[in-house]
Amino acid sequence: MALSPLLAIERPHLPRPTLREIARDLGPQEIGNGLVALIFSASGPIAVILAAAAAGNLDPGQTSSWIFGAFLGNGLLTLLLTWLYRSPQAYFWTIPGTVLAGDALTHLSFGEVIGAYLATGVLVFLLGWTGLIGRIMAVLPPTIVMAMVAGIFLRFGLDLIGAAVDDPFIALPMIIIFIALSINARVAAVAPPVAVAAVVGTVVAIIAGRLGTGILDDGLIATPVVTSPEFSLAAMIELVLPLAITVVIVQNGQGVAVLRAAGHRPGVNLAAAASGLVSIPMAFIGNITTCLTGPTNALIVAGPRKERHYAAAMVTALGAIAVGLFSPAFVGFMLAMPVSFIAALAGIAMLTPLKNAFVAGFSGAFSTGALVCFLVTVSEITLLGITAPFWGIVFGCLVAWLLDPRPAREKKSETTAEDTERSSTETEQTHAPVRS
Repeated sequence: MALSPLLAIERPHLPRPTLREIARDLGPQEIGNGLVALIFSASGPIAVILAAAAAGNLDPGQTSSWIFGAFLGNGLLTLLLTWLYRSPQAYFWTIPGTVLAGDALTHLSFGEVIGAYLATGVLVFLLGWTGLIGRIMAVLPPTIVMAMVAGIFLRFGLDLIGAAVDDPFIALPMIIIFIALSINARVAAVAPPVAVAAVVGTVVAIIAGRLGTGILDDGLIATPVVTSPEFSLAAMIELVLPLAITVVIVQNGQGVAVLRAAGHRPGVNLAAAASGLVSIPMAFIGNITTCLTGPTNALIVAGPRKERHYAAAMVTALGAIAVGLFSPAFVGFMLAMPVSFIAALAGIAMLTPLKNAFVAGFSGAFSTGALVCFLVTVSEITLLGITAPFWGIVFGCLVAWLLDPRPAREKKSETTAEDTERSSTETEQTHAPVRS
């Protein structure tokens, strides 16, 4: 992406899609991938928000408002940037950051936490607007970043195995239909394996009487609740720096790496600036800092046709807006599904992204550093309030500098430059709009 002479934020390098082009690029594969990405974001990650809200003793109105902002605000941001840049850019909330917020809510007021959200949003925006985060990310070896992504994605594959063992009645039919449809590429293009597996799992759960009750107990339409921020030194020290690092390095780093691996050219500075800017107003209704997510974008770009990935992202965005408006009912439905259904669906959907992350992380230079990064990431350690993926990058880069041979580093730099130039040319040719 070209940089603006006035700002460090990357500008679009592709023409915006017309409605006719969007309709042309919106096939069964894109609709299926977009819906699966939405279901993923509206299932397991929702449970993290609910756990954090419970830790802070938030009332149902505040919790519903938090979820409303998380989906509606991020859905609008995803839709706008995906259209402007003609490339997938799915934004949702930071899951590790939500865990940090849940811990903080046990001894800080909700107003103090929201004050920290506001400060974090301003800091993240400035890091992107000034271009500082782009310069930082430019020196990180791509293989080490992808090793971090592989470490984060690994748990989805392990949870799939656990679901198949613990609840085979739900998980095995989903796995079997996924494999059966994936064997033939033509069949998979018409009947997306992951989406069909989700339908099969839902039907099995209903037939078996495994669907929980009380889906509409919290109502149908969300009502945002504004909470006044409180600015305290304790909240700033505990939350702002860890949240900012988590968003710009760990979460946005994942998203950028996933999109680059799929052949896209996401803007590092754009991701930070957009995350921070949108997080500021959304904080008032309880929403934690926004980020360019790794898993959701990985599901969106799972389709074989790169030039259509943006259409899948638009499906996710429109679905997120709808979920935000009807968040009480939708969340009630997802939480009523068996835990094994969520684990199996997420695991099936993440198989290809997990494989791609391993290939990208361990097939190039800095393999020792990538291995250390992977091991630290899966260890789930937390130091200074900052989670394992960040430390995976830190220790991975340190080990790469100490142990990986210098010729590998030089070869990596040359290869990266050549690949970047070639990728830019291929991307522009692939995305050239077809005019009739």
